[in-house]
Amino acid sequence: MSAKKEKTETSVLQGFKAFLMRGNVVDLAVAVVIGAAFTNIVNSVVKGLINPLVGAVGTQNLDNYSTCLSSSCKGTHGIQLMWGSVLGATLTFLVTASVVYFLMVLPMAKYLARQETRRKAREGVPATEEIVEVTELEVLKEIRDALVAQRGGQHDAIINQRGPRHDAR
Repeated sequence: MSAKKEKTETSVLQGFKAFLMRGNVVDLAVAVVIGAAFTNIVNSVVKGLINPLVGAVGTQNLDNYSTCLSSSCKGTHGIQLMWGSVLGATLTFLVTASVVYFLMVLPMAKYLARQETRRKAREGVPATEEIVEVTELEVLKEIRDALVAQRGGQHDAIINQRGPRHDAR
């Protein structure tokens, strides 16, 4: 093997190793493995708890729910809409999303918010900064006062000539 080809293979392998060892690739691999295991838990919850609750009203196997669009639906003949399987998949998704949100996302968000508050407290930054809302009227009054200050006393002379202005509040 030539030295140039060996060097190219080594750099490719080093690049691949660097790619695999980056934090987000490893995190993604862990997430996929945990997600696969989590799918089994969610499927068990849907099949063991939700489907029997639905079965109390109808049948436990949601795949049996369908609607026929043609005059007769026997066997493979006719046009059947298998809405029961769509309902089952939707329930599985909702259970998965709610478990992920309430058991993973929400606690993690609260934890990160607490960590941020602690970090700000250590740095001496106030946790909440006061937001002062300025109304449009206040801004207009400030502009008026700035213009009056630029003109000097001319504004007072004009007001004295016209008389006092009555605000419509």
